[in-house]
Amino acid sequence: MKRHLLEADDLDRADATLVLDTAAQIESALSGREVKKLPTLRGRTVVNLFYEDSTRTRISFELAAKRLSADVINFSAKGSSVSKGESLKDTALTLEAMGSDAIVIRHGASGAPHQLASWVRGSVVNAGDGTHEHPTQALLDAYTIRRRLGRLEGVRVAVVGDVLHSRVARSNVRLLHTLGAEVTLVAPPTLLPVGVGSWPAEVSYDLDAVLPKADVVMMLRVQAERMNASFFPSAREYSRRYGLDARRMAVLGDEAIVMHPGPMNRGMEIAAEVADSVRSTIVEQVGNGVSVRMAVLYLLLGGAPS
Repeated sequence: MKRHLLEADDLDRADATLVLDTAAQIESALSGREVKKLPTLRGRTVVNLFYEDSTRTRISFELAAKRLSADVINFSAKGSSVSKGESLKDTALTLEAMGSDAIVIRHGASGAPHQLASWVRGSVVNAGDGTHEHPTQALLDAYTIRRRLGRLEGVRVAVVGDVLHSRVARSNVRLLHTLGAEVTLVAPPTLLPVGVGSWPAEVSYDLDAVLPKADVVMMLRVQAERMNASFFPSAREYSRRYGLDARRMAVLGDEAIVMHPGPMNRGMEIAAEVADSVRSTIVEQVGNGVSVRMAVLYLLLGGAPS
C-alpha cells in the first residue's frame, strides 16, 4: 500500500483485496479472545482530527486504533485552537511535533487530506472530505458485500439517492469498479454531479427498473444540510420515486441485500421495515467498519502480514 489512504483510487485491486483479507484475518484472530486487543501498533500514536461532527466514523477509528494497542488522541475542532483561528497546517505541524504516526482527518473542505499529506511525515487517512471521498466507508461496504454474497466480481450494485453530495457514492463507485462489481447510479437528474458520465458506472433515473436486477441496493442519505436550493419538489415526492419501501424490497432477488452508510432518514430514503429487515446490512456495516479500519491502520503503520 501507499503511505496514505486519501481516495479510493489509491488502491489497485491487489491493495484493496489485501485490506479486505487482512480485515478478515483480524476478525478471525479476535473472535476467540476474551480481550479484543492485538499488540501490533503498541508505541504508535494515531490522531483523530475531526473538523466535522461524526459518530460512527470517529468512534470506529478510535476503537480500531485502540484494539491494535496504539495510543489515540481525539482532536475536535470545536473547543480547540482552531476556534481561535489556527490553520490546518499549524494544527497538523503541532500534532506531528507531539509524535503522531498517523492522522485520520475528516474535513468539510474537499482536498484537505491531500493538503495535509504534503505537510506531515506520518500517514494520513481520509475519513471524509467535503463532497469528495470517504475511502474507508467504501472498503467496509465492499467487505460487507463480500461477506454476505461471497464475491465482488460481477455483483450488480445500485447506488440510490443523493449522489451529488455523497462522498460515499464517489468512493464506492471507484472501489467497487476496481474490485469487479457493476455499479448503477439511480437518482433524479438534479442530484447527479456534473461529469457523472465519466464515472465507471451506469446512470438511471428509474429505481423500479433497476431493482429487479440488483444484487445490492445501497441507499444514500438525503443530505439536506448541504442543500441551499430545491433539488426535488418535496420530501413526499422524493420518497415516492426514490425511497426504498417494503413494496419495492419485495421485487429484489432472493439473495439481494440492502445497505446504507448512515445516519438514515427513516421514512425518507428508506422505510423502517426495510432498515430493520433481514436483508439489511446496516448494523453489520458499522461492526465491519472497525475490522476494516484496523486493517487499514495496520497496513499503513505495521506492514503487510507475513
